[in-house]
Amino acid sequence: MGQQPITFIRQVLAICMDPSLLDSSQYPQDVKDRVRKVLGACGGGSVGAYTHSSGIELVRQDVAKYIERRDGYPSNASDISLTGGASEGVKEMMKCLQTGGSGKDRAGVMIPIPQYPLYSATISELGAYQINYYLDEDNGWALDIKELKRSVDEARDHCDPKLLCVINPGNPTGQVLSYENIKAVIQFAKEEGLFLFADEVYQDNVYAQGAKFHSFKKVLRDLGEEYNDFQLASFHSCSKGYTGECGIRGGYVEVLGLDEDVRYQITKLGSARLCSTSIGQIVMDCVVNPPKEGDESYPLFIKEKNVVLGSLKERSRMVAEAFDSIDGIKCNEVMGAMYAFPQINIPQKAIEKAKLRGEEPDFLYCMELLEETGICVVPGSGFGQREGTYHFRMTILPPTDKLKILLQQFKEFHEKFQQKYKD
Repeated sequence: MGQQPITFIRQVLAICMDPSLLDSSQYPQDVKDRVRKVLGACGGGSVGAYTHSSGIELVRQDVAKYIERRDGYPSNASDISLTGGASEGVKEMMKCLQTGGSGKDRAGVMIPIPQYPLYSATISELGAYQINYYLDEDNGWALDIKELKRSVDEARDHCDPKLLCVINPGNPTGQVLSYENIKAVIQFAKEEGLFLFADEVYQDNVYAQGAKFHSFKKVLRDLGEEYNDFQLASFHSCSKGYTGECGIRGGYVEVLGLDEDVRYQITKLGSARLCSTSIGQIVMDCVVNPPKEGDESYPLFIKEKNVVLGSLKERSRMVAEAFDSIDGIKCNEVMGAMYAFPQINIPQKAIEKAKLRGEEPDFLYCMELLEETGICVVPGSGFGQREGTYHFRMTILPPTDKLKILLQQFKEFHEKFQQKYKD
């Protein structure tokens, strides 16, 4: 999508891969200092060595310090595992919560609808039961506690509910949960005896006026000592935010409230995969411990970071306003993350044509969009949606100049589609 990589991160990686560059005058001193520190924490001083199964100790300590700065509460490196992206952490932790049963004995996993397909796919792979709770589209995709209660109560006839998954900021819906909303979710999970997964990979991507990212861990600790044994897993990644290093596969999970025997078993499970890629771990170190004011790399780093986040904020507004102005499309504000998830009105003739072809109506819409314009979006049916509604997900990542052209082409396509299938 044309986003330029953060120079500091790529310079650290370059020298880690080729330590002879430590003698080069082309690299800032703070970059070289970081590389020496990181390589000194690697076996044999090389990124080619296996790391501890939970990750390089130095990086885990830096992650813990980052969480402490963010939340104002202590964090322990022993609670943190470095993973091959957040997805690997989600899968590994979800695996630990399975009951091995069938029917009413199988584990139930609550996921938001619309949801990121990682969750439904992993539930299916593990033979667990998917418990859908619907986000409130008419209220900015808010998370309604009454809806959580409805979904878990109905599911108890089919499974043993074990886990509640929350994505904040949301994917594909882009909502940012309020402090009070997060507090209510934690209280609900405690009352129902549910382990809580907080997917927080978009925590740097908040754009809406007055919106703020609150970590589930901070809100949990604010609730006091009676929640000390509450079981929470929080996930972060180097794929999102302002870095966008998706292919490098770096992430972490912090797990709280576990019994020591359970923690031991999770560590043993993690050791079976040996370790996540050392390169991904080093990128996560750059994410959680970036250049500080006064460092040689800081001026360029902060400029690049602000350019990326500022541009994403502008594009989030542009996309939502453009879609919402088109007759037959309704789009909520993109408060955070990197996507818009508009609702589209599809004429009855198009719905009937899709059914004859064995397709979802929004799939038909998106395929015709792709074939006629080259614009690729994802049908809402791929994420889940309320019966009788149709959506698509589109990223806000294209550069602003291309985005303006794209949105104009989209408007022209939509008007032609409505005319083509007019009742």
